[in-house]
Amino acid sequence: MEKEEKQAATPPPAPKKKTMYRSTMSPGEISDKPGKDSMGMEMVPFEVEESGSITEVGGRIQVKISAERQQLIGIKTALVKSQSIHKLIQAVGRVDYAEPNISIVNLKFDGWVEKLFVNSTGRAVRKGEPLFDIYSPELVSAQQEYLIALKAGATLGDATSLLNSAREKLRLWDITDSQVEELGRTRQFKKTVTVYSPSPGIVVEKNVLQGQKIMAGENLFKIADLSRVWILGEIYEYELPFIKTGQEAKISLSYYPGESFAGKIIYIYPYLKPETRTNQVRIEVANPGLKLKPEMFASLEIHVDYGTKLTVPAGAVLDAGVSKIVFVAKGDGYFEPREVKLGVKGENLFEVLDGLGDGENVVTSANFLIDSESSLKAALSRMTKGSTEEHEHD
Repeated sequence: MEKEEKQAATPPPAPKKKTMYRSTMSPGEISDKPGKDSMGMEMVPFEVEESGSITEVGGRIQVKISAERQQLIGIKTALVKSQSIHKLIQAVGRVDYAEPNISIVNLKFDGWVEKLFVNSTGRAVRKGEPLFDIYSPELVSAQQEYLIALKAGATLGDATSLLNSAREKLRLWDITDSQVEELGRTRQFKKTVTVYSPSPGIVVEKNVLQGQKIMAGENLFKIADLSRVWILGEIYEYELPFIKTGQEAKISLSYYPGESFAGKIIYIYPYLKPETRTNQVRIEVANPGLKLKPEMFASLEIHVDYGTKLTVPAGAVLDAGVSKIVFVAKGDGYFEPREVKLGVKGENLFEVLDGLGDGENVVTSANFLIDSESSLKAALSRMTKGSTEEHEHD
């Protein structure tokens, strides 16, 4: 067993050397014979490894680099290993009202505003707080009908349906139960009826003035509860496959440096914006202190967790067009090019589907220099091989 392990750790045999000649003015001009280059300058000799049985990977071959040179060019390595991999999606967004927390105040009858209690936009109101008093001949008539039904029930004892009908009419006009009870207790109709806020929040629209005649169905107040708000985030279409409802999002704003807010994606819109090629997502956020104000711009961070995968550092991967290449440190200064198949890209990591094994050592720094040398040696190797074959043929 020990013998096998030692055999596995033994570096590959050193390839044979061959002398080639290169132009000092044009490094790409190479010959296997001494002489002058195209500019009439003497070509200088240098040694290359003969191809032998060396395997090419994407136009690259194994290279050997001395320890001194490794230190000089700053080669660093990292292990291929199984670990948690996640992707960070960054996006922009803006604060918006949470639609379920918006209330519209209107009436189901015509009338005149006798007294206005809330007379400005931007004001905070409580649920049940008086907004205005309304005078309506129709409402006065409905109150009188109810009082007549009450009186008939008391004297005749057979006016239940009439009373229920009159009471229901008042309720359908949004007269509260407490107001109906007060009417029955006092047996006095009121010239005006108070309209109350249906919810707590901020008055964001006010379309009514004191003394104004209002028509049924007109929007008089718009009240928004800002204790929870929405962030409408803009996600690029290529990142959409990684977005799901229920994901956590971190929200930060330039207005509050060093502070962040936590939210959750509650909805993904089913269409893209053609002008930006982005898809909106809806994030719900608690808003203590009402710091988040509608139309503020926000920055979003969404972490996508892919679970535990076999990974390679993103810095180790060289994009060779149709293929992806990494250099594996084989020991004793040898670096082997390896074509790899990659899966999802996380934060500074790639998932490895094929080409690397757990525990292998890959180059993460100065790999571009190794790649250049490997490609050059592969090209020279092909030339020397061709030259040798020509001589053998001769």
